[in-house]
Amino acid sequence: MTGSGTSTTSRLDPQSATNTSTTSAPSPTPAPHATVAFAVLGTVQATLIFTITAIGVPLPDIGREFGLDSADLVLLSAAYGLPFSGLLLFGGRLADRYGGRPMFGVGLLVFGLASTIAAFAPGFAVLIAVRFGQGLGAALTAPAAMAVLRAVYPEPGAYRRAMATWGGLSVLGAAFGNLASGVLTTWVSWRWMFAIPVTVAVVALLLTPRLLPNGKSTYAGPTAHPSAEPGGRPGLDPLGAILATVGITLAGYGLTVTGDHAWTSAAVLAPLGVGAMLLAAFAAVERRVADPLLPPGFVRDPRRILGLVGVLLAATGTGLVSFLISLHLQQDRAWSPLATAGAFVPFTLALIAAGRAAGPLIGRYGPGRITVAGLLIGGAGLLLLTRLDEGARYAPDLLPGLILLPVGAALIFAGTAVLTTRDVPAHRAGLAGGVLNTAMELGPTVGLAALMSVAATRADAIAGYAWAFGTAGAVFLLAAVVASPLVRDRDGDQEHGSAREPESPRTN
Repeated sequence: MTGSGTSTTSRLDPQSATNTSTTSAPSPTPAPHATVAFAVLGTVQATLIFTITAIGVPLPDIGREFGLDSADLVLLSAAYGLPFSGLLLFGGRLADRYGGRPMFGVGLLVFGLASTIAAFAPGFAVLIAVRFGQGLGAALTAPAAMAVLRAVYPEPGAYRRAMATWGGLSVLGAAFGNLASGVLTTWVSWRWMFAIPVTVAVVALLLTPRLLPNGKSTYAGPTAHPSAEPGGRPGLDPLGAILATVGITLAGYGLTVTGDHAWTSAAVLAPLGVGAMLLAAFAAVERRVADPLLPPGFVRDPRRILGLVGVLLAATGTGLVSFLISLHLQQDRAWSPLATAGAFVPFTLALIAAGRAAGPLIGRYGPGRITVAGLLIGGAGLLLLTRLDEGARYAPDLLPGLILLPVGAALIFAGTAVLTTRDVPAHRAGLAGGVLNTAMELGPTVGLAALMSVAATRADAIAGYAWAFGTAGAVFLLAAVVASPLVRDRDGDQEHGSAREPESPRTN
């Protein structure tokens, strides 16, 4: 897909330029090496998600080394995702205000430095702190990368094809995290898994000035607000940024600790309640400020809602399987980290195969229909995993679900990436990146925590795992049924529909 997407975009077609210039600010000059630029940006995006899941396989080893209990392990697992999800909206605004490439560099610098310190963390407190720092850097990097990608592919059709490929990179990074961390934990040490994000950050920082366009667009047209500064830069909306960041982080933390605390305990209710109030205040503030961090109309499009819900569910499902299957194989069956990593090889191969097929399928059937198909396939895979019990065997009982789920997830990620970014003007590429990645990060944190609470309702841990898989599968299928009426109109999903980039307030 990358090749097919970039071959038509290394030079902007004059007719395409004419069509788009009537509705938006002039498109930036296409990157001279679009394929290489996409490879750099895509590798970084995959690495940001790799860093979430890479800690899953070595968690038992880290717990033994630092003497951690289960609550500490849950907190360590969530320490990266909480700031990542909480700061993404503000990260998107910074990318739109200051330009994608500068913020991409700043985020990579923070991410790389935190990853370096994590490799040498002397104890639990330091490791938690630097995981939090990694999340901060990732929250700046991810939306900035999408803003730069918009500049690499300024022609709408090419951008749509690029996004179809982009959507699958995250879940591929998650799967590779399980494989690489298992191999490194077995042969060297869990600390070496941080060498991958460090290496990617350094290489990307070196290549950024030569390969990536700035990704900064003018803030003009009917959607410009009185608070926009001279020169076309959107305002920062500091109050909205604080409310969204703290609200998402506190609510996510409250859900994260439900595995070790009752829902009625102060440890859960206090952060959940405060987080919910802050998010309600954020919604109220966004309706009143002239230049909101998240324009209310941006998420009113039913297809965009489908995209955001779909990516959240796909991230939740893959995160749940990676976390629970890794724990089950190591703790209940005494598999080594290397053997556990090997169990995810078919999972990864299925992701790759489905990811390669997703782009052409979206071009033929539209992103909405492919998203619904992915929900059905992924839901079936999760339901197959309910066969997990003490006597379950890997090949006949677990493997079918470990193949179907990634096939469905790859289709969902590809379809939702296109749905979420459709009709988004260039000056809001950072916003689109922030919203998309927020939904993606809420899956491994909030969604996983909620399903772990479901698992905790069973006295037997393995039965609880199966119950969580069944609940997730039922939600996938329900989402597919609800979404089906939205995608019956095939024409609404075709490329000519996404080639328009209206700037009217109703689509933003």
